[in-house]
Amino acid sequence: MGKFATKTGKDGQFYFNLKADNGQVILSSEGYTTTAARQNGIDSVKTNAKDDSKFDRLTSTNGKHYFNLKAGNGQVIGRSEMYESAAGMENGIESVKKNAPDAAVVED
Repeated sequence: MGKFATKTGKDGQFYFNLKADNGQVILSSEGYTTTAARQNGIDSVKTNAKDDSKFDRLTSTNGKHYFNLKAGNGQVIGRSEMYESAAGMENGIESVKKNAPDAAVVED
């Protein structure tokens, strides 16, 4: 089962990374100004990860693939790493769908 690893950035903002069982980061958050806002972001990921339509599949200018997970209001709540292939990106999305709903929250 995956986990949400939380941390405070050098900028004083609060972040989370969704990590798979192997410790690989599969989704990273934006910065939040409070821990409560970060928790709301985590809860939103848990809810929205189940819905494939919430994933935007994108290609960067250098040809690498990545995805954003959006909340019901259309706001981006998490971004993936860059993948060499579309298939790799799809595996990342499936990993978010599998790991996010029941992931524990731990301080990194």
